[in-house]
Amino acid sequence: MQADAENQDLDNTSTPFLDALHPLFSSPDGDVVLGSKDGVFFRVHSFVLKMTSGWFRAMFTLPQKAPPDPLDPIYVGEDASALEGLLRMICGLPIPKLDTYEVIEPILDAAEKYDMPGPLSIIRALVVTPALLADPLRLYAMACRYGWHEEARTASQCTLALNLHAPEHRPMLQKLRTDALLNLLELHHGRREALRGRLNDPPFVNDHGDATCSHCGQPVDYHTWRELKYAIILEMDVRPLGDTIVNSGMTDWQTARACWAAKCSNCDRVLYDRKETLRVIRECIDQLPATVDTFDTDMILPSISSSVSP
Repeated sequence: MQADAENQDLDNTSTPFLDALHPLFSSPDGDVVLGSKDGVFFRVHSFVLKMTSGWFRAMFTLPQKAPPDPLDPIYVGEDASALEGLLRMICGLPIPKLDTYEVIEPILDAAEKYDMPGPLSIIRALVVTPALLADPLRLYAMACRYGWHEEARTASQCTLALNLHAPEHRPMLQKLRTDALLNLLELHHGRREALRGRLNDPPFVNDHGDATCSHCGQPVDYHTWRELKYAIILEMDVRPLGDTIVNSGMTDWQTARACWAAKCSNCDRVLYDRKETLRVIRECIDQLPATVDTFDTDMILPSISSSVSP
């Protein structure tokens, strides 16, 4: 009995991590122990690591000077939370709740580091959710980093509700690669410029040349319409989605009210049909490009797609 106790003490001394094993990864059948940076250990099977990770597969095939101790921990740079989420995915266990960037990003970093396509594909399938789309610029940055084109397009469409010139977005924009940043800026700027040009085409009054009343033919000063167009373009800079223009702006703005009240000084007819003007402007906005359309890093400026309505 005394000898058995001494052997047990020896085992505990030689494997001090046993008291800090994660409960989900503590099987005595595991032949590899991973140690997180915050002192939690994970006992797993080397076969699983080799099958799911290019990094571990290469490590385990390197020639060894001496047979490695299977219980000698391999220390990694991830904390326990990220390592647990990663191992759950590759071991077929229930995955953690992936509803915040604070949970997802460390797992993605680890999956990229250890060349694990499985966890990357799992997270990709789950990222376009309301919780993550609530911060579309961050989702766009993530999708561009990993080459998730469709997810990046979806996120870029959601960024149309943002003012990219606002100071709070600058840190996230600085994380984007040049091509991804140019794509997004061109989408936002392109919508404004496309609408600006469209508002100078028939049936709208052009900024240049003389204008006449459609009822009596007398010359008319269309300054109220020019001021409303200016307000529309300014709003597109702040919110390129354009929903605030057609939902409330065309009714509540002072420039809009002045435009609808404007009358011809000769025949006293209103100059603008509010209902029809609003319909055409809404139609114009619906036809604007809505997503980034290229991830070609060889292009300086991208083309943009108009296949999706905002």
